[in-house]
Amino acid sequence: MKCKSLLLGLALLAAACNQTPRSNENIPVYLDDNQPIEARVEDAFQRMTLEEKIAMVHAQSKFSSPGVPSLGIPEIWCTDGPHGIRAEVLWDEWDQAGWTNDSITAFPALSGLAATWDRDLSRLYGKSIGEEARYRNKTVLLGPGVNIYRFPLNGRNFEYMGEDPYLASEMVVPYVEGVQSNGVAVCVKHYALNNSEVNRHVANTIVDDRTLYEIYLPAFKAAVQKGHAWSIMAAYNLYNNEHLCSNEVLLDKVLRGEWGFDGVVISDWGGVHNTLQTARHGVDLEYGSWTDGLTMGKTNAYDSYFLAAPYREAIAKGEIGTEELDARVKRLLRLIFRTSMDRTRPFGSQTSPEHYAAARKIGSESIVLLKNDNALLPMAGKPGKILVVGENAVKMMTVGGGSSSLKAKLEVSPLDGIKARYPESTVVWERGYVGDVGGEYNGVSTGQDLRESRSAATLIADAVKAAKDADYVIFIGGLNKAEKQDSESLDRVQYDLPYNQDAVIEALAEATDKLIVVNISGNAVAMPWVDKVPAIVQDWYLGTQAGHSLADVLSGDVNPSGHLPFTFPVSYADNPVQTDKQYPGILRDGTIDGMPVLDMEYTEGIYVGYRWYDLKGGVLFPFGHGLSYTTFEFGEPQLSKKMMKEGSTVTVTVAVKNTGNVAGAEVVQLYIADPEASVDRPLKELKGFAKVYLEPGQTADVSFTIDKDALSFFDAAKHAWTAEKGLFKALVAASAQDIRGSVEFELL
Repeated sequence: MKCKSLLLGLALLAAACNQTPRSNENIPVYLDDNQPIEARVEDAFQRMTLEEKIAMVHAQSKFSSPGVPSLGIPEIWCTDGPHGIRAEVLWDEWDQAGWTNDSITAFPALSGLAATWDRDLSRLYGKSIGEEARYRNKTVLLGPGVNIYRFPLNGRNFEYMGEDPYLASEMVVPYVEGVQSNGVAVCVKHYALNNSEVNRHVANTIVDDRTLYEIYLPAFKAAVQKGHAWSIMAAYNLYNNEHLCSNEVLLDKVLRGEWGFDGVVISDWGGVHNTLQTARHGVDLEYGSWTDGLTMGKTNAYDSYFLAAPYREAIAKGEIGTEELDARVKRLLRLIFRTSMDRTRPFGSQTSPEHYAAARKIGSESIVLLKNDNALLPMAGKPGKILVVGENAVKMMTVGGGSSSLKAKLEVSPLDGIKARYPESTVVWERGYVGDVGGEYNGVSTGQDLRESRSAATLIADAVKAAKDADYVIFIGGLNKAEKQDSESLDRVQYDLPYNQDAVIEALAEATDKLIVVNISGNAVAMPWVDKVPAIVQDWYLGTQAGHSLADVLSGDVNPSGHLPFTFPVSYADNPVQTDKQYPGILRDGTIDGMPVLDMEYTEGIYVGYRWYDLKGGVLFPFGHGLSYTTFEFGEPQLSKKMMKEGSTVTVTVAVKNTGNVAGAEVVQLYIADPEASVDRPLKELKGFAKVYLEPGQTADVSFTIDKDALSFFDAAKHAWTAEKGLFKALVAASAQDIRGSVEFELL
C-alpha cells in the first residue's frame, strides 16, 4: 500500500509540474494523457466527493474557480477579452493587483476585425491573443462577442462583429480555432439576445422563433458546431421569462440539445439569480454573484453563491438530485483536460514583435475608406504642413469601455503615428473640441492630462486659423470609451457626434478643401456635413498599433480594403428600432427572481441592418461598403448550372479585375434573393464573401458554392430550416447597395 501511495503521490506531483510520466502503468487514468479525454473525465469524476463537486461549480475569487486539489487537478482561471488580456486584479476585489508584468498587446476591437472581412486575419487574431492568454496561464478567454448589431446606440457594439449573422458566423470560427490552438478555451458571449446595455439585467427579450434562429443564433451555432468552442457565456438578460443563466430553452434545448454542445456554460458575472432553476437547466459555472469575497462576515463568502451552499442544501433536502451536478462536473473536467492538463499545450508569448505586427496589419486592413472625392487620399509625397485636429488624435482608447478595458504596454496615438510616417513634414495638432478628459478605469490610468481652459469658440477659431496654410487637414474625432458612448453598462444617448464636433467639422470644411475626417468609433454616427467633406475614413479602436495602422492607410503604404460590417443610417429615425416597446422596454407588473422586468419586444423581426434599409431607405453608407485607392471591375457572373436538385449545389463564378494603378484587395459579396417565397423574406441576404488581392491589371475568378442552407429560412411551425422549390437569384456585389451582376437558377 505504501508503495502504491508513493507512486500516486509522485504521479500527482508530476502532473502539477506538467510532466506526467508516460510509461508507468500505475498512473491513474485521469493523469495519463495517452488516454481519451472522456476516459480521463470519467476516472477523475469517480474519485471526487460531493463537496469537491459543489466547489467546482462556483467561483473562489473574482476570476477563478477551484479544481480538485486532492487529485492535482488545477483551478480554472478566466480573463476578460476579447481584444486583450485584462490586467490582474486582487483575489476578492476589482482593484488592481499591482503587478508590473501584466501589460499586454491591445488588438483591434472586434468591430474592426469584422470590417476586414478576412477569415485568415481572424485566425491570426485568435492565435495571437490566445498566445498572450496562454503566457499568462489563463484557462478561459472571455470572448469573442458575437451579439448582433441591432441598432446604433448599443454601447457594446464595438465588441461585436456587426449586423449580419452570416458575416459574424464566418469571422468567429477562425478566431475560436486560433485561440484554442494554444490550449486556451474561448468563451463565446453573450448568449443570447444581449443587444443593448441599458436594463440588461432585467430586460426580457420577446422575439419570434424565426427571428431568433435566423438572426440572433447563427454566430453562436457556428462557434459551437464549426469552431468547436469549449465554453460559452450566458448573458444577463431574460428570454421566455427566464434569465439566460438558467434558461431551459436556450441552454438545454438549443445549446446542449440541438447543437450538441459538450463544453462549459459560464455565467456572466452576477448573472445567476436562483438555485433550483439554475441547478436544473442553467450554467455549469457561476461567477461574480455580487460578493466582495471574504469581506461579508462569512467564513467563505463564495459559499453563499446560488450554486454553492444553497445547492448542497437543496440536494441534502431532496429538492433536487445529483444528476445535473454530475453532468456539470464532467463538463468542467473536460474543459480542464482540454486546456491546463493538456501536455502538448504551447507556452505562449506576450507583447512580441509578431503580436505587434499582427495588430498593425489587422488594424490597417480594417480601416474603411468611406468617401474620397478628387482622390484627396492617399497623402502622397512629403506634405509641408499637416494639421491634425481633434481630441481622439491623442486620447488613449485602450483604457475604459468596461470589462474590455486594457493595460497596454504600448499605444501609438493617431497623432504619433502620423508624425512617425511624415518625419519631414510639419505636423501640428489643435484640440478642436473637449470630450472626455478622464483616463482611468478599474485602477488602470492613461496618465494623460486632457484638461483644457480654452472655450469652445476659441478652440474652433484656433483650428481654423491653423488650417489656412495646411497642405492637409485631418480631423480625428468620433466616440470614445466613456460612459454613454462605446462602453459597457450604458448605451449611447444620441446618434449625433458628441462634444460639438459637428460644428468643428463644419468650420474646417469652410476653411479648406483638403479636409479628411477620421471617425474613430465602434458604432455608426450621423454625418450632417457629409457633402461638405471630400474624404471620410472609418477608423476603429485599434489598440497598441492604432496610430501606425491609420498612418499606413492615410499615406497609401497600405491600400484600404476594409468594408463596413454594419449600416450607417442617415439619422437615428431611419433605423428599425424606434418605439419604447422595442427599446428600452416596458416595465411589467410583478417580478422574476425578485427583480423587476422590462419586456423588450423585437417587433422588427428579421428586418435588422441592411434587411431593413433595403425596404425603408435612409442609408448614409451601406453594409459592405468600402472604397480603395484602386478600382475593380466585375465581369458577368456565371452559373455552373441553371437547375439545382435537392441535396446538390450550384457554383457562381465572377471575374474581378484590378483596373487601377496600385495593388489592392476587394471584398466580393454574394447575396441570395428568393423572389417567389411563400413567406415574407428580405430582398436579399448575405450568403458568401471573399477577399481577393490583385496587382494592377490582374484578373482573378472568385467562386461561391451555393447549397440548400444558403436558400433556407427557418419555418417556426415545423421548427426546421426550409428551402422552397422555385426561382432564386444570386447577386454579386461590392456592398449591399452596389450590385454588380445577378444570375437566376431554380431549385427543383
